[in-house]
Amino acid sequence: MNGIDLVLFDRDGTLVHDVPYNGDPELVRPVDGAREALGLLRARGVGTGVVTNQSGVARGLISTADVRRVNERVGELLGPFDVWAVCPHGPEEGCACRKPRPGMILWAAGRLCTAPERIAVIGDIGADVEAARRAGALGVLVPTAQTRPEEIAAAEHVAADLLTAVRALLSGRPLGRVIADEGPVEAAYDVTGRGP
Repeated sequence: MNGIDLVLFDRDGTLVHDVPYNGDPELVRPVDGAREALGLLRARGVGTGVVTNQSGVARGLISTADVRRVNERVGELLGPFDVWAVCPHGPEEGCACRKPRPGMILWAAGRLCTAPERIAVIGDIGADVEAARRAGALGVLVPTAQTRPEEIAAAEHVAADLLTAVRALLSGRPLGRVIADEGPVEAAYDVTGRGP
Protein backbone atom coordinates (compact mmCIF):
# COMPACT_ATOMS: atom_id res chain seq x y z
CA MET A 1 0.00 0.00 0.00
CA ASN A 2 2.87 2.41 -0.70
CA GLY A 3 3.60 2.48 3.05
CA ILE A 4 0.89 5.07 3.82
CA ASP A 5 -0.30 4.90 7.43
CA LEU A 6 -2.18 8.22 7.59
CA VAL A 7 -4.14 10.28 5.07
CA LEU A 8 -4.69 13.94 5.90
CA PHE A 9 -7.42 15.78 4.03
CA ASP A 10 -8.00 19.43 3.36
CA ARG A 11 -11.53 20.24 4.55
CA ASP A 12 -13.18 22.79 2.24
CA GLY A 13 -13.31 21.77 -1.40
CA THR A 14 -11.86 18.33 -0.64
CA LEU A 15 -14.00 16.57 1.98
CA VAL A 16 -16.94 18.98 1.89
CA HIS A 17 -18.17 21.50 -0.66
CA ASP A 18 -16.44 24.84 -0.23
CA VAL A 19 -18.61 27.51 1.39
CA PRO A 20 -16.26 30.50 1.85
CA TYR A 21 -15.70 31.33 5.53
CA ASN A 22 -18.42 28.92 6.56
CA GLY A 23 -19.59 29.27 10.14
CA ASP A 24 -22.89 27.41 9.69
CA PRO A 25 -22.89 23.64 10.29
CA GLU A 26 -26.14 23.35 8.31
CA LEU A 27 -24.25 24.29 5.13
CA VAL A 28 -21.83 21.35 5.39
CA ARG A 29 -22.26 18.96 2.44
CA PRO A 30 -19.80 16.11 1.79
CA VAL A 31 -18.34 15.88 -1.71
CA ASP A 32 -19.29 12.87 -3.83
CA GLY A 33 -17.34 9.80 -2.81
CA ALA A 34 -16.11 11.20 0.52
CA ARG A 35 -17.90 8.65 2.73
CA GLU A 36 -16.80 5.73 0.56
CA ALA A 37 -13.19 6.96 0.35
CA LEU A 38 -12.94 7.35 4.12
CA GLY A 39 -14.62 3.96 4.63
CA LEU A 40 -12.01 2.29 2.41
CA LEU A 41 -9.17 3.82 4.42
CA ARG A 42 -10.66 2.91 7.78
CA ALA A 43 -11.40 -0.65 6.65
CA ARG A 44 -7.67 -1.03 5.87
CA GLY A 45 -6.59 0.45 9.20
CA VAL A 46 -5.25 3.67 7.67
CA GLY A 47 -5.55 6.72 9.91
CA THR A 48 -7.48 9.77 8.76
CA GLY A 49 -7.23 13.42 9.67
CA VAL A 50 -8.07 16.95 8.58
CA VAL A 51 -5.69 19.89 8.09
CA THR A 52 -7.51 23.11 7.31
CA ASN A 53 -6.67 26.80 6.89
CA GLN A 54 -9.41 28.95 8.42
CA SER A 55 -8.27 32.53 7.85
CA GLY A 56 -11.85 33.73 8.36
CA VAL A 57 -11.03 33.71 12.08
CA ALA A 58 -8.15 36.17 11.62
CA ARG A 59 -10.29 38.26 9.29
CA GLY A 60 -13.09 38.50 11.88
CA LEU A 61 -15.60 36.78 9.58
CA ILE A 62 -16.06 33.66 11.74
CA SER A 63 -15.16 32.73 15.30
CA THR A 64 -13.16 29.77 16.58
CA ALA A 65 -16.47 28.49 17.98
CA ASP A 66 -17.96 28.65 14.46
CA VAL A 67 -15.03 26.64 13.11
CA ARG A 68 -15.43 24.10 15.92
CA ARG A 69 -19.17 23.68 15.18
CA VAL A 70 -18.53 23.21 11.46
CA ASN A 71 -15.75 20.71 12.20
CA GLU A 72 -18.07 18.83 14.55
CA ARG A 73 -20.64 18.61 11.76
CA VAL A 74 -17.98 17.28 9.35
CA GLY A 75 -17.13 14.71 12.01
CA GLU A 76 -20.79 13.71 12.40
CA LEU A 77 -21.16 13.21 8.65
CA LEU A 78 -17.75 11.73 7.80
CA GLY A 79 -15.94 10.86 11.03
CA PRO A 80 -14.45 9.78 13.21
CA PHE A 81 -11.09 11.33 12.37
CA ASP A 82 -7.91 10.50 14.23
CA VAL A 83 -6.58 14.05 14.21
CA TRP A 84 -7.72 17.59 13.41
CA ALA A 85 -5.42 20.56 12.80
CA VAL A 86 -6.77 24.07 12.22
CA CYS A 87 -4.80 27.19 11.30
CA PRO A 88 -6.82 30.31 12.29
CA HIS A 89 -4.18 32.76 11.02
CA GLY A 90 -4.26 35.09 8.05
CA PRO A 91 -1.80 34.86 5.16
CA GLU A 92 0.15 37.91 6.35
CA GLU A 93 0.76 36.60 9.88
CA GLY A 94 3.70 34.39 8.87
CA CYS A 95 2.73 31.46 11.09
CA ALA A 96 4.33 28.03 10.67
CA CYS A 97 0.99 26.24 10.40
CA ARG A 98 -0.82 27.88 7.47
CA LYS A 99 -0.55 25.81 4.30
CA PRO A 100 1.61 25.88 2.16
CA ARG A 101 3.81 25.78 5.27
CA PRO A 102 4.13 22.27 6.71
CA GLY A 103 3.31 22.99 10.35
CA MET A 104 -0.10 21.30 10.59
CA ILE A 105 1.12 18.19 8.79
CA LEU A 106 4.18 17.88 11.01
CA TRP A 107 2.05 18.46 14.12
CA ALA A 108 -0.39 15.73 13.03
CA ALA A 109 2.53 13.41 12.32
CA GLY A 110 3.89 13.97 15.81
CA ARG A 111 0.49 13.65 17.43
CA LEU A 112 -0.03 10.22 15.85
CA CYS A 113 3.65 9.16 15.97
CA THR A 114 3.71 8.73 12.19
CA ALA A 115 6.73 9.53 10.04
CA PRO A 116 5.91 12.21 7.43
CA GLU A 117 7.02 9.91 4.60
CA ARG A 118 4.20 7.54 5.62
CA ILE A 119 1.58 10.30 5.27
CA ALA A 120 -0.44 11.33 2.22
CA VAL A 121 -2.13 14.72 2.02
CA ILE A 122 -5.11 15.17 -0.30
CA GLY A 123 -6.28 18.65 -1.21
CA ASP A 124 -7.78 20.79 -3.93
CA ILE A 125 -5.23 23.60 -4.27
CA GLY A 126 -1.51 23.97 -4.73
CA ALA A 127 -0.96 25.05 -1.10
CA ASP A 128 -2.13 21.61 0.05
CA VAL A 129 0.36 19.66 -2.05
CA GLU A 130 3.15 22.18 -1.38
CA ALA A 131 2.63 21.78 2.39
CA ALA A 132 2.86 18.01 1.93
CA ARG A 133 6.09 18.36 -0.08
CA ARG A 134 7.66 20.62 2.55
CA ALA A 135 6.71 18.17 5.29
CA GLY A 136 8.17 15.20 3.42
CA ALA A 137 4.73 13.68 2.82
CA LEU A 138 3.03 12.61 -0.42
CA GLY A 139 0.70 15.27 -1.83
CA VAL A 140 -2.23 14.45 -4.09
CA LEU A 141 -4.20 17.19 -5.84
CA VAL A 142 -7.91 16.63 -6.51
CA PRO A 143 -8.84 19.66 -8.63
CA THR A 144 -12.13 21.53 -8.41
CA ALA A 145 -13.46 24.49 -10.39
CA GLN A 146 -11.45 26.75 -8.03
CA THR A 147 -8.12 25.02 -8.68
CA ARG A 148 -5.90 27.15 -10.88
CA PRO A 149 -4.55 25.55 -14.08
CA GLU A 150 -0.95 26.27 -13.03
CA GLU A 151 -1.55 24.37 -9.77
CA ILE A 152 -2.70 21.34 -11.73
CA ALA A 153 0.27 21.60 -14.08
CA ALA A 154 2.73 21.87 -11.18
CA ALA A 155 1.33 18.96 -9.12
CA GLU A 156 3.20 15.68 -9.38
CA HIS A 157 0.18 13.61 -8.35
CA VAL A 158 -3.31 14.50 -9.58
CA ALA A 159 -6.51 12.46 -9.25
CA ALA A 160 -9.82 13.06 -10.93
CA ASP A 161 -11.77 12.83 -7.68
CA LEU A 162 -11.44 11.95 -4.02
CA LEU A 163 -12.41 8.30 -4.37
CA THR A 164 -9.93 7.80 -7.22
CA ALA A 165 -7.18 9.36 -5.10
CA VAL A 166 -7.86 7.03 -2.17
CA ARG A 167 -8.15 3.94 -4.37
CA ALA A 168 -4.81 4.84 -5.94
CA LEU A 169 -3.17 5.17 -2.53
CA LEU A 170 -4.59 1.83 -1.43
CA SER A 171 -3.60 0.08 -4.66
CA GLY A 172 0.09 0.14 -3.80
CA ARG A 173 0.93 1.41 -7.28
CA PRO A 174 3.07 4.50 -7.76
CA LEU A 175 0.95 7.60 -8.11
CA GLY A 176 1.08 9.92 -11.07
CA ARG A 177 -1.52 11.86 -12.96
CA VAL A 178 -5.00 10.62 -13.79
CA ILE A 179 -7.34 12.07 -16.36
CA ALA A 180 -11.02 12.43 -15.51
CA ASP A 181 -13.37 9.78 -16.89
CA GLU A 182 -10.47 7.42 -17.50
CA GLY A 183 -12.25 4.53 -15.77
CA PRO A 184 -10.94 2.41 -12.91
CA VAL A 185 -7.77 3.45 -11.18
CA GLU A 186 -5.95 0.48 -12.73
CA ALA A 187 -6.53 2.02 -16.17
CA ALA A 188 -5.56 5.50 -15.07
CA TYR A 189 -2.27 4.78 -13.32
CA ASP A 190 0.61 2.80 -14.64
CA VAL A 191 3.48 1.32 -12.68
CA THR A 192 5.90 3.98 -13.87
CA GLY A 193 3.85 6.70 -12.15
CA ARG A 194 3.58 8.66 -15.42
CA GLY A 195 -0.15 8.07 -15.89
CA PRO A 196 -1.80 7.45 -19.25
